[in-house]
Amino acid sequence: MGMAVGGANKYNSDINVTPMVDIMLVLLIIFMVITPLLQSGVSVALPKEMNNPEVDPAIIKESSVVVAITADNEYYIGKDKVETIDLTDKIQKAMESKKPEERIVYVKSDVNANYGSVVEVINTVRQAGVDQIGLVADKKKGGATAAPAAAPAAGL
Repeated sequence: MGMAVGGANKYNSDINVTPMVDIMLVLLIIFMVITPLLQSGVSVALPKEMNNPEVDPAIIKESSVVVAITADNEYYIGKDKVETIDLTDKIQKAMESKKPEERIVYVKSDVNANYGSVVEVINTVRQAGVDQIGLVADKKKGGATAAPAAAPAAGL
């Protein structure tokens, strides 16, 4: 867009969108920086799932109980690190205020985590009185990974 030069008192009816574009680009950059910080819980590399299970929308709620197992075999409930001996008590405390249909614990394990640690967490969750356990995996959609999906544990 050029600037009109001259001494004529004519009105310029062209819309100058440059300030609006500048503001939109700044907002875009702000959202791109902030969005990864909003991820809740501990970041683990999830196993890839071949068959796409149904996505459980309850896993992203703040009130959901997610036990994360890192590659170093450390346990987290949400963002709080938990020792193995305290895991049962923490899960029972989290389940006290929940309705029977909301009593589900999601287990999110790193690909490089020890398999025995995952089995130990599942056994601990069952000892805490929780029968519904969701195993979290990456959902494939057209070759790209998407949001985590939960598959109920069967026969454990």
